[in-house]
Amino acid sequence: MDRALLQVPERTIPVPTTVSPEAQAVLAMGVTPAPPYPALDDAQGWRKMISSTDAMVLAMFSQAGLTSPDGCKIEDLTVHGVPVFAVTPIDLAPDDERIYLDIHGGAFIVGGGEVCRAIATMAARKVGMRLWSVDYRMPPEHPYPAAVDDCLVVYRALLEEHRPEEIVIGGTSAGGNLTAALILRARDEGFPLPAGAVLLTPALDLTQSGDSFRTNLGVDTVITTSDPGAFLLYAGGHDLKDPYLSPLFGDLSKGFPPTLLASGTRDVLLSDTVRMHRALRAAGVAAELHVLEAAPHGFFRGRTPEDRELDREVRRFIDEYCPVRPRSLE
Repeated sequence: MDRALLQVPERTIPVPTTVSPEAQAVLAMGVTPAPPYPALDDAQGWRKMISSTDAMVLAMFSQAGLTSPDGCKIEDLTVHGVPVFAVTPIDLAPDDERIYLDIHGGAFIVGGGEVCRAIATMAARKVGMRLWSVDYRMPPEHPYPAAVDDCLVVYRALLEEHRPEEIVIGGTSAGGNLTAALILRARDEGFPLPAGAVLLTPALDLTQSGDSFRTNLGVDTVITTSDPGAFLLYAGGHDLKDPYLSPLFGDLSKGFPPTLLASGTRDVLLSDTVRMHRALRAAGVAAELHVLEAAPHGFFRGRTPEDRELDREVRRFIDEYCPVRPRSLE
């Protein structure tokens, strides 16, 4: 046997008893195999798959009662040509000038439009802050760097109205990638950095070189394929090691804000999260890592005690690095 390979016997993975009953119920639902990706040059095939996936996700959110706007004021904005959903919790303290720039996930190809609006309302409740969510352009019409460009446009607009210490940027999965890419791009173009970053199950190495891409494949009930099609479609022929595509390859020593990272022991992207945490620490950046027991990619659909505990950690992190600082009267 090749010493470079480890042969793992076929085995059955039980639902663990070490998580809440609610989390066990999510894991017991098992895997819903994802449809195969179309060929990279099949634009119509991608559009069809994206449309059906968005409809499925929106229905899932709606059935779970996660899309209700109750408790929030939602505005549709256009910021220098980029659509943005602005969400304000109605119980927000009047002196709270902070804002969370949320960048949605969805493998760089899904999650726009009404799905983005739904994610924005969920995210605003989680962080308890005023929030802007970027409805950025996506493939197949708009590959890289369109999404990063749109996020930078919106961040620059926020800097016109807010001090950088009033801004936190965050995202899940592909949104975590775009959060880190935006920060690197903004830094390299001379813009001040936000008070903090929140990277939740982030996809930070599009070359898929991390260990958990293999060890957790088949265990993660959300990411069920190693097909890089969505990454390649998004990259549009650019080098996947470009730091704005794979932020793990960026020079973090030139500056990066305090960062909270989170993943799960069953997440295919666990290695991306762990490696980024170590890279940030090595660069002298304040970074904390939270790994949830048995959690697949994206955690437990936002409905378990584990999800709520992580929400509390995110709020605590934001309050620590981006506390409410009432602006002095002029």
